[in-house]
Amino acid sequence: MPDFWQFPTVSMGLGPITAAYQARFMRYLEFRDLKQHQGRKVWAFLGDGEMDQPESLAAISLAGREKLDNLIFVVNCNLQRLDGPVRGNAKVIQEFESLYRAAGWNVIKVIWGGGWDALLEKDTSGLLRQRMMECVDGDYQNYKSQNGAYVREHFFGKYPELLALVADLSDDDIWKLSRGGHDPDKVYNAYAAAVRHSGQPTVILAKTVKGFGMGEAGEGQNINHQLKKMGADAVKAFRDRFGLEVPDEQLAEIPYLKPTADSEEARYFAARRQALGGYVPARHTAVEPLQIPELSAFATQLKDTGERAISTTMAFVRILGTLLKDPHLGKLIVPIVPDESRTFGMESLFRQIGIHSAVGQLYTPQDSGQLSYYKESKDGQIMQEGLNESGAISSWIAASTSYSNHGLMTVPFYIFYSMFGFQRVGDLAWAAGDARARGFLLGATAGRTTLMGEGLQHDDGHSHILSSVIPCCVSYDPTFAYELAVIIREGMRRMYVEQEDIYYYITLLNENYPHPAMPEGVEDGIVKGMYRLSGSQHAKVQLMGSGSILREVIAAADLLANDFAVQCDVWSVTSLTELRRDGHAVERWNLLHPEREPRASYVERCLAGQTGPVVVATDYVKLFADQIRPFVPGRRFVALGTDGFGQSDTREALRAFFEVDRHFIALAALKALADDGVIGRDKVSEAIKRYGINVDKADPVAV
Repeated sequence: MPDFWQFPTVSMGLGPITAAYQARFMRYLEFRDLKQHQGRKVWAFLGDGEMDQPESLAAISLAGREKLDNLIFVVNCNLQRLDGPVRGNAKVIQEFESLYRAAGWNVIKVIWGGGWDALLEKDTSGLLRQRMMECVDGDYQNYKSQNGAYVREHFFGKYPELLALVADLSDDDIWKLSRGGHDPDKVYNAYAAAVRHSGQPTVILAKTVKGFGMGEAGEGQNINHQLKKMGADAVKAFRDRFGLEVPDEQLAEIPYLKPTADSEEARYFAARRQALGGYVPARHTAVEPLQIPELSAFATQLKDTGERAISTTMAFVRILGTLLKDPHLGKLIVPIVPDESRTFGMESLFRQIGIHSAVGQLYTPQDSGQLSYYKESKDGQIMQEGLNESGAISSWIAASTSYSNHGLMTVPFYIFYSMFGFQRVGDLAWAAGDARARGFLLGATAGRTTLMGEGLQHDDGHSHILSSVIPCCVSYDPTFAYELAVIIREGMRRMYVEQEDIYYYITLLNENYPHPAMPEGVEDGIVKGMYRLSGSQHAKVQLMGSGSILREVIAAADLLANDFAVQCDVWSVTSLTELRRDGHAVERWNLLHPEREPRASYVERCLAGQTGPVVVATDYVKLFADQIRPFVPGRRFVALGTDGFGQSDTREALRAFFEVDRHFIALAALKALADDGVIGRDKVSEAIKRYGINVDKADPVAV
């Protein structure tokens, strides 16, 4: 339902954090004069059990600190999780109140329904309030699973004075004493107070009963989440309890109840829905396409760097700088960083475009005398999220859905340590897909062997596997600056001109090396996922690589040519994931069109007319390369990768350890040729000796 859902949030706990960052991004747009203040509110309807999720509480301090009075949380405190009470031995509403007040929120509690008001007014001694505070949540849940007589005996019956207080009430009257969250007048007034409040975010803590109205069938019972159907007696009791006009003979049908067309209720509903824009909530996506620069705007990245060594991370920062200066796009670029700007070489942007802060900069920064000092301002463009990947991607989701929620297309670039991307916030990455996000995720310091000395914590060998399963995520692992420029430009075209509901994940490296100029005619291959970087008419092996390992593949081709007179074709494989998707699409078409001429995958078309086994080496687990194995029929396929735990060492040592360096790539190619009977096995043994490969070394997966 692409035109219905506005804020899909997948798992419990994601609603609170994404709502808070949506509210913050709304303010960001206003501070930067991209949108006028419209008095809009972000409402999040949450459960008390859900608040145990770390993400649920993660944004509370942010909202309080930034005084987001455009944010309202409504927490349904029915006191139950799926298995039992949320806080059976305590009082969850009191706990939440203390948390939110401490974080600077306005707290509105809706605990008791109107029927209690008269009793509280008569309670001049305060004993009823005392009894209310004595009972823990487990008690309150149990009371609502029983009946009025039980409540009289066990709640009021503890003190004779309280029994006297309700002496004039029948058991039915006591049973009808409702919780505040079921009192329309109290709820309405709570909502009205929340809308009027300014200067703080507001949370409404509404006490309710899980399964309200189900009676003995499940009201307040631990098993009610598993109940999928009410019996006839329970349906009849529900009808009687709420005074519904349904005759006995229709109860089995459980008919829909609609007010008559000319009734006061029907007229009210129609008027309110008309004022709210229609009967079905709508998601609006009609925005003007953006004017994006031509590829020539990134001319510096398309040229040979000569002897100057740079990383693809630095190439990205330069591309970002070009976009920030673009007269059509510049103000719409939203850089998002989780406290790693200096790591990624982005500190020059501090002074250029500033770091967003709702209060500006109330202090003199320690580095104020330097050119790239830490500059905060209300209209700052960088969203500096601190050590908070969940918050950073929530900001990115807000920016990448701005086209729908605000009618304004922004272009967010969220750059992060790749290990702390999909692995850390994978649920939110799926939520981004459900929300039809459009933007760029940049996984920096990517690959298992590129970040020297960091070990497991930062060594990413599987983010592309995680991204590959999200259908709308388009993933690339480029090696050269020109590849990166082509990919980003194509991403902008697809997302902001053609307005496809996709987002991009691009991995970047911190390894410095010279970059060649873009060969002629490779743009289409870069986008589709592979192109031939170099080759020979007499090639016996097809070598493929991506990211940091492509340069090892190039070096392996030189070794094979010089040491064994084996010529190779070298392929830059920018996206194994896109190649797999293309292959599956072709397979599906062939399945559904059995009498038509079969189509060939892009991988098959590229390799048509080329001979020899295929060796694919990447800085990721072997499964990454294995994605294209089904589309290389009729020839030997070898996948090399970095399966195992991360290690701390030099790049050269790590690549030898994981068996993805030039020597192992050359060895794998010779072994494949020997298995095919093209060369003798003695050549494989010669390579082992020549390159000093330890045949008794431990399997990397076992270390």
